Amino acid sequence: MCKKLRVLISNVTNPWFNLAIEDWIFNELAADTQILFLWRNTDTVVIGHFQNPWLECKIDKMENDGVFLARRQSGGGAVFHDLGNTNFTFMSPKQDFDQHTNFKIICQALATLGIDAKLSGRNDLLVGDKKISGSAFKQKIDRAFHHGTMLLKANMDKLNDYLQPHPLKLAAKGIKSVRSRVANLVEFNSQINHQILCDTIIQAFERHYEQKVDIEILDEQKLTQLPTLQQYYAKMADWDWRFGKTPEFTHQLETRFDWGIVDLRLQIEEGKIIDVTIYSDALDIMMIAAIKETLRCNLYTNNNIQPALQLLAKQNPNWQMPLLEFCNWLKTQLQ
Repeated sequence: MCKKLRVLISNVTNPWFNLAIEDWIFNELAADTQILFLWRNTDTVVIGHFQNPWLECKIDKMENDGVFLARRQSGGGAVFHDLGNTNFTFMSPKQDFDQHTNFKIICQALATLGIDAKLSGRNDLLVGDKKISGSAFKQKIDRAFHHGTMLLKANMDKLNDYLQPHPLKLAAKGIKSVRSRVANLVEFNSQINHQILCDTIIQAFERHYEQKVDIEILDEQKLTQLPTLQQYYAKMADWDWRFGKTPEFTHQLETRFDWGIVDLRLQIEEGKIIDVTIYSDALDIMMIAAIKETLRCNLYTNNNIQPALQLLAKQNPNWQMPLLEFCNWLKTQLQ
């Protein structure tokens, strides 16, 4: 079974770097090669290509806690990564692509560690009735890749925290994640760690293809050596890719102030507020109209909206108190 094989391991835990590596592998490396890439990220929520971050996670808490948001190129649902996750990527020539072979390699590696994992459906691995791995897939004319995350020793409290959005009144066209019962691999083998798991997967990969492979270590120097990789990194880190690619959705908020009821409806497209409707019994209709115009065309983030509303309040002393009340309320509602 003689094939061209490569094994790549990332020493970087920045998720934008690792997802950029995936794009670089998928688009730049030779399509006639079987590639295994192993990596892990520091605290990150990774959403699927067509998902809405405001529906999937607590954006405000993530920003406060220094948690990354990343959007991958493939589909599937939102996942939380930390250093207790080990991630794998297989790339194959399209004519040779067989996701069952990839799952077989992972399952054989786990079996070596005394863990009996089984494929469930198209893309999940279970131990008993607990999910320990989920996968997603992507193809183009000459190649295909399969990537997934394995729960090794993930912080389940963080997983549950960051992946549970606030109960906002959002009506969205994107794909919403379905939560599953999950477990860490250390529950089944207390001695396992990232290095052991990577080594075991590499050995299973080599056994399957009956070849020894020289391991290539990827680090930040690659960014300076490879201009195309720098471009992929810049895209993954860019706000427009992570937030702006969100499918169109609407956000309805409602509250009561001493000066009137406000029913605020925002229409969001590509991460920007493109239309604003406000129903209110407030007496000052000019203030309501000014709020609408201030919100329209802003990015759907507190960092953009708050300064704009505060400037409006400063420019209009007669509206200052109600505008600051509205501003403080809205800050608590937007993630």
